Amino acid sequence: MTDQRNGRQKPRELPQDLTIGALGKAAGVKVETIRYYERIGLLPTAMRTASGYRVYGRQHVERLAFIRHSRELGFHLTAIRELLALSDDPNRSCAEADRIAQAQLREVETRIASLQALQKELKRMIAQCQTDRIADCRVIRVLADHANCLADEHPHDHRGME
Repeated sequence: MTDQRNGRQKPRELPQDLTIGALGKAAGVKVETIRYYERIGLLPTAMRTASGYRVYGRQHVERLAFIRHSRELGFHLTAIRELLALSDDPNRSCAEADRIAQAQLREVETRIASLQALQKELKRMIAQCQTDRIADCRVIRVLADHANCLADEHPHDHRGME
């Protein structure tokens, strides 16, 4: 259903008592993820029915959507925990949220610079490899000996992480 005033999708009304499966579907996350977020305290523990089933409400869907979107933007769980704490206190200054977002932006910019350096090195390796034989292949040589890599930094040097 679309809101005629702004053309946006209206959020569909959700029942107040959702099962964990329905919550996962509504929030776009897996059941295991919900349980994990509960375990680490990002998501409040669900109420239980008399028969022991967990029941979730709209606030759980909203909180999971916040967490999921934050993760999509690359925020670490520690930062998400801080942002959730801030959002739970609406009268606080948003300066702390701005600081967290600025730190995330710097991290993204660093990753972009690293990826651009990797891109440049890969292009160089490919351009220098115009041979017909593996014995003369520049790609193989650079990958076999890190000293042949001309990139200034090796931000993704994952030795021992296999």
